[in-house]
Amino acid sequence: MMRLRIQRASWPRNALILTDTPRPDCPDCDGDGGFEYDYGDHYGEYAGSDWEPCRCWNETRRWFLMPLPRRPRWLRRRDTGRDPWAPDGYSNEPPF
Repeated sequence: MMRLRIQRASWPRNALILTDTPRPDCPDCDGDGGFEYDYGDHYGEYAGSDWEPCRCWNETRRWFLMPLPRRPRWLRRRDTGRDPWAPDGYSNEPPF
């Protein structure tokens, strides 16, 4: 049985896709969809982590629904490093 959800993909273009999700009551992975394990190099030092998907989920099963429109150039925001919705200074008005 498939458990579908709608997701936004950003590569190669913004689009809505329909994807399968892990089985939440899976006894093997407890709903995580797979197993993460660490591995080491030939000296025994940590070299990274790897992911092995569970049998309850196929992470490559996805269907393209529709492309999302691109924002016009004048609506695109530049990253200024601050919250665009935060006020520029402190307010002297009471909080009530």
